[in-house]
Amino acid sequence: MNSDSPPGTPIPTIDLSVQLGRLKLANPILVASGTFGYAREMESLVDLSRLGGILPKTITKQARAGNAPWRTVETASGMLNSIGLDNDGIDAFVEHHLPYLASLSAAVIVSIAGRTEAEFVEMTAQLDAATGVDAIELNISCPNVSGGVDFGTDPAMCHSLVAACRAAGNTPILAKLTPNVTSVAEIAVSAAEGGADAISLINTCQGMAIDWRRRRPLLGNVIGGLSGPAIKPIALRAVYQAAQAVDIPLIGIGGIATLDDVMEFLVAGASAVQLGTVNFYNPTASMTILDALPGALAEAKVTCLDEIVGTLSPKKS
Repeated sequence: MNSDSPPGTPIPTIDLSVQLGRLKLANPILVASGTFGYAREMESLVDLSRLGGILPKTITKQARAGNAPWRTVETASGMLNSIGLDNDGIDAFVEHHLPYLASLSAAVIVSIAGRTEAEFVEMTAQLDAATGVDAIELNISCPNVSGGVDFGTDPAMCHSLVAACRAAGNTPILAKLTPNVTSVAEIAVSAAEGGADAISLINTCQGMAIDWRRRRPLLGNVIGGLSGPAIKPIALRAVYQAAQAVDIPLIGIGGIATLDDVMEFLVAGASAVQLGTVNFYNPTASMTILDALPGALAEAKVTCLDEIVGTLSPKKS
């Protein structure tokens, strides 16, 4: 509550709902792909029904074994991962995991990755025909595999892919962008013009870890994706820059672990956020944040989420 409010003053009713293009969410707190399994693994720790949305781990057209070990390395204020999109493929996902996810009250946003535009489009069409998919997130930014990341670094390819997936069905489309580009705003514009309902940013930053005594990289794939608190300043910058360039909603990702982190991303221009690395070391963080979010919005003297999104004032000298 605001420090000017008398003790015991009730918190006003706060509307936490979010509209991301054609996708309506009950609240802005989502869990990021690759950090929450297929949700079933977390049901004993998290009240899944309270989440605004769940992104299960990224799926591909065919099953993938992933990269050689090591696949993860702890770093200062974060972690490196080079999982390599280990998954059983889209058919297994639809048959074995989607029915459980569809039974939950949280929105189900399925993350997909393809080697070609045709694969992305085919998977989008298959999920569009399935029951229980509320939105599709195009993972065009994974640094741990070859092929798909190209769509997130080339504006023309990004536009073409998003437009083709948008035309493949009626399911809302999110485009997940990489920070490993010269201008994230330029790619965001391409995704928006291609018809994305919203843009998720950022995916992990490329990095590596070395055992200098053995003179070898620690990750089996040499290069991995850095996530966690270490990349939060980069993610905030990317969200702010994208917010200046496009009019569609943004979803902030990168080092978000606390209520203050969430509020910073909202002010920078994000309409929703995804919690990622924090799920590994504090799996109930989403619940803690949801408990505190109405009070923070009341302190900011707003009654709905839209009133605070993108309200950052440039610092004056």
